[in-house]
Amino acid sequence: MAKKKEIKFAIGDYVVYPKHGVGRITELETQTVAGMELELYVIRFDQEKMTLRVPLNKAENTGMRKLSNAATVEEAFTTLKGKAKVKRTMWSRRAQEYEAKINSGDLVSIAEVVRDLHRNDDQPEQSYSERQIYEAALSRLARELAAVESIEEDAALDKLNEVLVA
Repeated sequence: MAKKKEIKFAIGDYVVYPKHGVGRITELETQTVAGMELELYVIRFDQEKMTLRVPLNKAENTGMRKLSNAATVEEAFTTLKGKAKVKRTMWSRRAQEYEAKINSGDLVSIAEVVRDLHRNDDQPEQSYSERQIYEAALSRLARELAAVESIEEDAALDKLNEVLVA
């Protein structure tokens, strides 16, 4: 008899799905697909107005994880305070690297993107694509910070901006 796989996430848990950011598990459901019973996490992403169903046995392989702990959040803040590392490679290559970091779901990697693309008021304007990537990374960072600290996303954005301009 096959041992039932233990459930790592519970209904109501906030989780981070690498390609979509922070979502909340709303239910566990069972569906029959091609004659096989599949147990699925149903994850709601309010920001994107999207629902995702992830098989329990595939959740770990997709990179789905619990929210970051306080130490990881602190490491992300330390990263934000660091000096921007701007590579002199072509923008298209850097953009791919930034997108990969954002989609990794790793909070510190996302913080690196925010740090590297952040512009103070006295710095030159960003291109449209730089701004898009920056805002995507900042939003992803703010959503996880808000969920971790149980605050509104706007308050999380304010907190991040304070760190960035300090």
